[in-house]
Amino acid sequence: MNILKVRSEMRKGRSIFDLPLRVTFYARVSTDKSEQLNSLENQVQYYTELIQSKPNWIYIPGYIDEGISGTSTKKRDSFLRMIQDAKAGRFDFIITKEISRFSRSTLDSIQYTQELLEHDVGVLFQNDNINTMDPDSEFRLTIMAGVAQDEVRKLSERLKFGFNQAIKNGHVLGNDKLWGYDKKDCVLTINQQEAAIIRQIFDLYANQRLGIRKISQKLYEEGYTSRRGNAFNELTIRHILCNPKYKGWYCAGKSQTVDYRTKRRVFLDEKDWVLYRDPAIPAIVSEELWDRANALYRLRSAQIKEHQQAADYHSRYSYSGKILCEAHNTSYHRRLQQNRQGGTEVWECKIYHQKGKNGCSAPRLLTSELDRMMAQILQQVIKDKNTLVKAVIQILRNASKEEGNQAQLTSLEQEKAAIQQKKERLLEMSLHDTISLEEFKQWNDQYNTQLQKLQTQEAMLQEEAKKKRLTSQNLAKIKRALEEELSFQGEGNHALAGKILDRIVVKKKSTQEVIWLDVQLKTGYSAECVLERETASPKGNRF
Repeated sequence: MNILKVRSEMRKGRSIFDLPLRVTFYARVSTDKSEQLNSLENQVQYYTELIQSKPNWIYIPGYIDEGISGTSTKKRDSFLRMIQDAKAGRFDFIITKEISRFSRSTLDSIQYTQELLEHDVGVLFQNDNINTMDPDSEFRLTIMAGVAQDEVRKLSERLKFGFNQAIKNGHVLGNDKLWGYDKKDCVLTINQQEAAIIRQIFDLYANQRLGIRKISQKLYEEGYTSRRGNAFNELTIRHILCNPKYKGWYCAGKSQTVDYRTKRRVFLDEKDWVLYRDPAIPAIVSEELWDRANALYRLRSAQIKEHQQAADYHSRYSYSGKILCEAHNTSYHRRLQQNRQGGTEVWECKIYHQKGKNGCSAPRLLTSELDRMMAQILQQVIKDKNTLVKAVIQILRNASKEEGNQAQLTSLEQEKAAIQQKKERLLEMSLHDTISLEEFKQWNDQYNTQLQKLQTQEAMLQEEAKKKRLTSQNLAKIKRALEEELSFQGEGNHALAGKILDRIVVKKKSTQEVIWLDVQLKTGYSAECVLERETASPKGNRF
């Protein structure tokens, strides 16, 4: 559970025991003496029953260290495993007896509790009555490190208080160079010259339905430029469209500092933002126009995201970032040119993409042309397909043998060996009458249960590793697929071309009819190709 949500619920009066949390515990004794073992047993029983008695809590098995000093955390295996599991998100809350259970070193205790908070995991030190989910209790823990850190926290709080008071007094905080406004003494006034550009942007986007790039182009053509005299950056236009100040609304609280020491900030959901109509902010566009523009922006953003996900899934853009215009030393961008058949994928210089023919005269390239060219080049480069297929299959076969969960299996073996040692020591204690028969049976049953769990995990990991191993049938399928990929029949192969291609440079001397290309492969091979549009095939390849 997110620490901000936990603290929000606690501020509403809810107890930590009423929140839906995954809870574990940490217990430790510093010696192997029987009275200490009894103490540890009591701790385990107490915390297990406590956690399981809370209906909103989910019990996560605890972490126990025996016979280890609390002076340092370096040799406490269970403690360190608990920290790693916390970072992996396996639980939300830890209960332990007191701060000294974590470490007798105050510095260590504070370091680990802060580290846990950074991963949204809190700690309850019962005897010390400190719950790190509670900011006040966290402060009580931190004060042990010295008064200096308290001053940092107080400074942070004073700044927040000052910000809130400034807002109440009608002072507008934030960017001093906001487009469309002049700002003096935290008061905004409309800059009429810049405001005209803001209104133009909203009109072009919401009413004329132009895209961000087209708006930047049109503004530049009409003589509207940035403060540096350049065309409006597309990101700047996006920020203008999405800023509620232009409709006269105040917006803040998009992010929040979780920890004043590390300055870690998290971005909040839009429903949690501070957003309201503010008389101190003069509107440049109407609320209706702003709302309509942002509804369209969200719709287009969702469509672009959906399209990008589909494109990533199908791996359609193998030439992205690999085609360069020699004239402008910039990349070619993909575009879908609409026609009766639905659309043709073409590539064009970024400058042409932004400004049209006046910006760049380099020819556009069809993906189909590039595919045919790459097919012919690869046929010459890969002369012995059979040798290549055999090499790939052998690599996969070797990787399959090495693949698995060996690290986890080794860890399980070590845990099993440790429990066996504990059982042997327990038997010696019983033979020397150090513990009673009842205590021996209780501890022995506990160790047997732990062994059983480890053996079950081991069996599952072995079965999983077995499933991952490549069978001869799977290898045969892979071999057939490889042979088909390397046959280069038809239009060539996008995926293979994308893997082996380093870059294609469109030469300055290229025309719409004859295109000169320098092709560089990742293998070190290079080729000079000429695409003649009449024949639509590459000519004069030289390696």
